[in-house]
Amino acid sequence: MTVMDNKPWLPADAARILVVEDEPKMAALLSDYLRAAGHLPECLADGREAVPAYQARRHDLILLDLMLPGRDGLDICRELRTFSDVPIVMLTARVEEADRLLGLELGADDYISKTPFSPREIVARVKAILRRSRVRSHPGDAGPAAALQIDDEGYRAWFKGRSLDLTPIEFRLLKTLSSAPGRVFSRDALLDRLHDEQRAVTDRAVDSHIKNLRRKLEQAEAEPDCIRAIYGVGYRYDG
Repeated sequence: MTVMDNKPWLPADAARILVVEDEPKMAALLSDYLRAAGHLPECLADGREAVPAYQARRHDLILLDLMLPGRDGLDICRELRTFSDVPIVMLTARVEEADRLLGLELGADDYISKTPFSPREIVARVKAILRRSRVRSHPGDAGPAAALQIDDEGYRAWFKGRSLDLTPIEFRLLKTLSSAPGRVFSRDALLDRLHDEQRAVTDRAVDSHIKNLRRKLEQAEAEPDCIRAIYGVGYRYDG
């Protein structure tokens, strides 16, 4: 069953959010919290309905359970990423690192454990991801996120007009992370993007390069947590 709330008193920038969750109480609770935050939730319980629903109504964000009847969340995420960059937040009771990494590698924007379940945290994450998504859609209004400039051919980068003195590895890391603000890259994924440098870099060495990259960005007046570590997963660029 599909439920779409379209009340006229909601703000003009209300986000249309597709909630694909087969536990009725959890879906109802999420819907209530999202509506209270000014959004338009639509709830589905069958994974087979998710892609057709998105194709028909083009939601602004999808909250996607990992374990669903009909079709699992990873498979849905994989298909969505073949034709859309809609923000996807995976919800799951499974906390194994392999599951988190696979979901993120398939293109999910975030990954939230349902144990313990915190609808307030989910709404807060949704707010942050929507903000980053709208910045990408309207770069002229991006503010700090637009402060980074990268010259691929010259291996040069600037933040707020200040040149960043980067090593080749730091440059590639920054280019990769900033290419998808808000997306979490695992260490292995970052190593894969280092191309000819990857044989000289270990996954733990990535941490050291990220530390140096953060320091150089901060010297150019970037926020201290512009590159955020996601425990047990990897790194993301928040701009």
